[in-house]
Amino acid sequence: MNEAIEKKDLQKFEKAFAKDRANIIAMNAVSSEGVNKAAMNVYKARNNQHAFNVEVESGKVCNQKQSGRCWMFASYNVMRLNVMEKLNLENMELSQAYPLFYDKLEKSNYFLENILATLDEPREGRVVSYLLTDPIGDGGQWDMFRSLTYKYGVVPQEVMPETAVSSATAELNKYLKTKLRGYACELRTAYEGGKKLEELRKDKEEMLNTIYRMLAISLGEPPKKFTWETRDKDKNFVQVKDITPQEFFKKYVEMDLDDFVTVINAPTADKPYGKTFTVQYLGSVRGEQYPVKYLNLPMEDLKELTIAQLKDNKAVWFGSDVGQFSDRRGGYLTLDSLGVDELFNTSFPMTKAERLDYGESLMTHAMVITGVE
Repeated sequence: MNEAIEKKDLQKFEKAFAKDRANIIAMNAVSSEGVNKAAMNVYKARNNQHAFNVEVESGKVCNQKQSGRCWMFASYNVMRLNVMEKLNLENMELSQAYPLFYDKLEKSNYFLENILATLDEPREGRVVSYLLTDPIGDGGQWDMFRSLTYKYGVVPQEVMPETAVSSATAELNKYLKTKLRGYACELRTAYEGGKKLEELRKDKEEMLNTIYRMLAISLGEPPKKFTWETRDKDKNFVQVKDITPQEFFKKYVEMDLDDFVTVINAPTADKPYGKTFTVQYLGSVRGEQYPVKYLNLPMEDLKELTIAQLKDNKAVWFGSDVGQFSDRRGGYLTLDSLGVDELFNTSFPMTKAERLDYGESLMTHAMVITGVE
């Protein structure tokens, strides 16, 4: 075949397609139902049943709606189990709007500090270009949530409920990104004009004051102290009175977050097992001793650790590439439920290492594992 697609090439493709009757059947099915629905292997799906011989009480399903707060929801789905057990509750949710407020504020400060740290880097260079690509988003990691929780504590959802903005963050993110990119321009321009770092940090304070105002208008101001009232499984009245978010975390969540380590399976040549790795410029809370860090281990070790934690009656926070072979209707993440290779009469032979190296896979969603068989 030559460099360009020629008419004779198209004729070969068309002839090969028409030659196999299965292609016509597949075309009709996919055109009507979509790829994943047409590729569903109903026999394999039957084997994926939601019952396990080791299972952790998890409470009702939570809904992050149109936001990227999966890592917060997953973290709280681990933490809230302690509150439910301590207070004999059927169900409860920790406020996901509360950490969102401080996460946005901390990420704004983190971004501006990164801009101050790279003032001598060229604006068109890879580092500054990378920082400006996405100044602030919804996503995060376990270590970032650990820092937020230790600094700000937690509150029940009733104390700081959802708002239209916390449930659909795109609009707020748009204006925060616009503001932060503008601030980056101001700081770099002022530095080029001779302003010293101390003066720029004074400018940063006023910038963060504006960010705080935008967040408070969008999400409401977070409580400093609160009283929470509910009923337990036996319909008894429960009152938690005059408590701070930090005190609530210590007394009712009562979880040593330092006991948890983020382990990953990245079988690439540049990441040997048994070593820890981080991502430069990934974080949120400045001045904290919890940088984002991953311990790379073989998959068998991850499985053993997951099972051990579940047997210890603790849910497991995990991240995955959730769009790969995912059946949203049935709630399955399995390689054999979707016969896409059979549907298209081809194969997808890349290994996990190759998918990571070539940008085909990355962590896109955080959830919790609550059961295993």
